[in-house]
Amino acid sequence: MNFKFATLWRARCLALVAGLAAALAHPPFGVLPGLLGYALLLWLLDTVEGPRPLRSAFLRGWLAGLAYFGLGTWWIAEAFMVDAANQGWMAPFAVAAMAGGLALFWGAAALLYRLIRPLGVRRILVFAGAFAALEWVRGHVLTGFPWNLPGETWRAGSAPSQVAALVGAYGLTWITLAIAAAPAVWREGLAGRKAIAAAAAMLVALYVNGWTPSPAPRPAHPAPSVRIVQADIPQEAKWDADRFSRIVQAYVALTARPYAAGKPADIVVWPEGALPAAINDYLAPGTWVRQAIVDALQPGQLLLIGGYRYEGSPDKPLYYNSLIALKRGESDIEVVGIYDKHRLVPFGEYLPMDALLTRLGVKSLAHLGDGFETGPRPAPLRVSPDLIVQPLICYESLFPRLAEPAPGVRALVNVSNDAWFGVTSGPLQHLNLASYRAIETGVPILRATPTGVSALIDARGRIVPGARLDLGKSGVIDGLLPELGNSTPFARLGHWPFAALILISMFAVVRPRAGKGFPLLPNRKT
Repeated sequence: MNFKFATLWRARCLALVAGLAAALAHPPFGVLPGLLGYALLLWLLDTVEGPRPLRSAFLRGWLAGLAYFGLGTWWIAEAFMVDAANQGWMAPFAVAAMAGGLALFWGAAALLYRLIRPLGVRRILVFAGAFAALEWVRGHVLTGFPWNLPGETWRAGSAPSQVAALVGAYGLTWITLAIAAAPAVWREGLAGRKAIAAAAAMLVALYVNGWTPSPAPRPAHPAPSVRIVQADIPQEAKWDADRFSRIVQAYVALTARPYAAGKPADIVVWPEGALPAAINDYLAPGTWVRQAIVDALQPGQLLLIGGYRYEGSPDKPLYYNSLIALKRGESDIEVVGIYDKHRLVPFGEYLPMDALLTRLGVKSLAHLGDGFETGPRPAPLRVSPDLIVQPLICYESLFPRLAEPAPGVRALVNVSNDAWFGVTSGPLQHLNLASYRAIETGVPILRATPTGVSALIDARGRIVPGARLDLGKSGVIDGLLPELGNSTPFARLGHWPFAALILISMFAVVRPRAGKGFPLLPNRKT
C-alpha cells in the first residue's frame, strides 16, 4: 500500500513538472527543452493504473495544466495590486482560480486521450489532436482565453513560427505537440524509433521552411511614416486626479517631439487607456485637452488613440472600449473613424455570473459600473482615403482570425493597456502572442502600450530593428510602416488546415483490421 501511495504521488508531482517545463519553453523564458514536458505528460497518461484510469488521467492532465497556467498567468495578480488596499487580498485567489480553471481544459484533453487512445505509436497523433482540440475550445468558451497556446511556444519571428502562415496558431499547436510528445515512445522498438525520426524530420522541416526566403513583399509605396508613443505611465497613477494634467502633458510632449528626419509622421499612435477619462469628455469642443492635442499635431497628421467612450442617456450610459481616429485640420481635429472592441475580457471588461461576482468585488477590476458593451465584429477602419487599418484592442490580439481578412488592409493596429500587469512576464508574453497575428495574415503591426512593450512588427512577426520600447521606458518609435507580406494560406483558408490535422488524429484512433473495415474504437487496456 505504501509503495502504491508513493507511486501515485510521484506521478502527480511529475505531472506538475511536465506542465512547468512546458510553460518555461514559452517566451520570455525560452527554455525550449521544456517542450519535452509534453512527452512526460504523454508517458504519465499512458501509465495510468488502478480501477479508475479515466479519473486519474483527468487529474494528471489537470495538474500539468495547473503548473502550466500558474506560471503562464501569475502576472494577473499585478492588476489587483493597483488598488492593493482594497483588492490586494484577492490576488492569490484570482491566480489560483485562473490557473485551476484553465487547467480543466487540459484535464478534459487528458481524459479524452485516455478514453480513445489507440495501441502503438499512432497515439502520439491522438494526444496532439486531443490537446489541440481542447485548446481550441479554451479559445472560445466565455469569449475565450487562448493565452500561450502550445504552438506559440516558438518566439514570433523565429523559423518555426512561420508555419503559422499556413496553419495558424492552432495548427502549429497540433504540430508542436506531435513533435514534442514523440520521445515518449522511445522504448517501443523499431516503431518508436521511426516515430521519433519522423518527429525530428518534422522539426527540421519547421526550421527549413522558416529559413527559406519568402517572395518579395507586396509593393505598397510610398510607405506611411509612423510614430508610436509610450509615456510609461503606471496604472496606479491614472486613478490620481491630480496627475491627470501631467499625464496629458507627457503624451502631447512626446507627440510633438521634433523628428530626426524633419518630416512629421503620417500616423501617431497612442495606447489603449492613454488618458484616464472618457473620450467624449476630453475631446469635447473647447476643452484644454482637445486644444493640447491639436497643438501637438501637425496639419494632416492622424492620431489613433485608445480609450473608453459612452453613448446613451446620462442616467444609464453604455460604455465602449474604443479606438478613435483623429485627423488634424488647419486649426482643429475631427473624428474620422471609430472602432469598438468586440471581444471583451471575461472577468475584466464584462462579468459572467454578474450578480454573484459583484458581491465578491471582482467587478471593480473593470472600473466601470456595468462594464463595457460589445462592439460589432471587427472590421477594417478607413482612416484616410488611401489608408485602411484593422484595429485590435488589447486581448483581441490573442485570437487567430478574429478579424476576417479584408482587401486593402495596410496594417494591424494593436493598442493595449498592459500597464495593469506591471514589470512582469505578462506584457512580454503578450508581445509574442500578438506578433503571431502578423505571421498569420502577412500584415505588419503597429503596437502601442502605456508602459511596454511597444513595437513596429513586420509581416513575418519580427520586431523591426530599433523599433521597440521595453518595459519601463518612455519615448517614441519613429519609422516607416513595414511592407505588406504576401497573402498567406491561413488568411485564405482560415482554420481548415487545423481541421485537417484534427481529422488525421481522428483517423489515428481507428485501428485497421485486414478485411474487417475500421472499427470506431481499438482494443486497448484501460
